[in-house]
Formats: sequence, structure tokens, C-alpha cells
Amino acid sequence: MTASLLDRVRPGTLEELDALVATDDIEFGVRLLANTPTHEGRDPGRLRRWARTADEFGAALAHVEPTARVVERGDGLAKGLLARYTSRPVPTVELFTDTLALAEELTDRLGWRHWYPAGSVRAAAIAHEAVHEQLHHGPAKTALKRSLGHVVLRAGRHRLHGHVAGADEIAAHAYARTVCGLGRSPLMLTAALAAVAEPQHGTPQRPSHGRKK
Repeated sequence: MTASLLDRVRPGTLEELDALVATDDIEFGVRLLANTPTHEGRDPGRLRRWARTADEFGAALAHVEPTARVVERGDGLAKGLLARYTSRPVPTVELFTDTLALAEELTDRLGWRHWYPAGSVRAAAIAHEAVHEQLHHGPAKTALKRSLGHVVLRAGRHRLHGHVAGADEIAAHAYARTVCGLGRSPLMLTAALAAVAEPQHGTPQRPSHGRKK
């Protein structure tokens, strides 16, 4: 099924995806931020600083062993998902095997295997979700906010740092890239997947990571 999906994409699409290689990992982070609600009209220079800071923060995070159970499902392309984390009733990482298979086939077709070794997309998806708990709760969440320097309120010597939507995603991708030894950020592969994934019900789908409480 995955190979036939790639065979049905518009002629020249795979060749056009080679242009993604010229885009650095930080720029993929900038694009993620620019497409995140609340960042409309933000200065591109600020978005780039945030993307670089979040990338460096995620890459420097200590390795965390995944503890959530992992279940596999086959309807990721229809949902526009590669992986999803749920915390109830028990912490679970859902891996969508059809999207993973498409990612592996696309990696081969594009000649990107030296950046994304066989099986590394699955490992990166699990690592990505494993670190999100750190970034949503506890000291890592506060540390990321402080490193981004988005001050929303000042009162004398006190400063209140605001949340930068999307920064945790960039950090999680950088963490996955680092701990899985990838040559490029998973964000580049995600961009390639989005370009070839078949729209469902007339709506473009962007294979991504999801999260539920």
C-alpha cells in the first residue's frame, strides 16, 4: 500500500523534495512556529531565535527511558498522525504503522537512509513522545520557558516568562534526533511526508505527533 501511494504522487514530486535538503533544521523549526496559532505576524528573526533555542535545549536534554506502553495502529494516514501520546487510562504511545511504513519507503526513495537508518523513525517517534512529559511538567518546562526569554510581564526585578507555542515540539524533535543518532531532524522527514501523504476527504493531512491528556 505504501509503495503504491508514492507511485501515485504527482510526477516530479519526489525530485522536488530534494530541495528540502538545502533547508537547515532550524528553518524547519521556524516554519513550525510560523504555522502555529498565536505566532501570526511574529518577527521572523524572533521565530528563528526561538527555534534555535528550543532545538539546542532539546538536544541537550538528558536521555529518558520510555516508560509508556506502546501500541500499534494502522489508521495514521487517515488521521494525519505518525504517533500520539495519551496519558489515560495509562500512559500510552500509539504508533501508526501505515505512516511509519510510508516514512521508511520515502526515506529509501529519496536516498535519505544515511540520515534516517532503518527502524530509526519508529525509535525517534517513541523518544519524541517520551520526552514530552518532561516538557509539559516539572523543572524542564520552566527551564525551556526561561531559555526562550519570552517575557510577558515585568514587575520590578521579577519577570514572568510566557509559553511559546510549538517550542516544545521543536525541542522534542531535537531530543529524538540526538538520542537516536539521526543525521537530520525528524522535522525534515515530516515535511516530506506532508508533501506526499494523500488528502483524506478533501482535507490535506500533515503526518505529525499528537497528544491527548
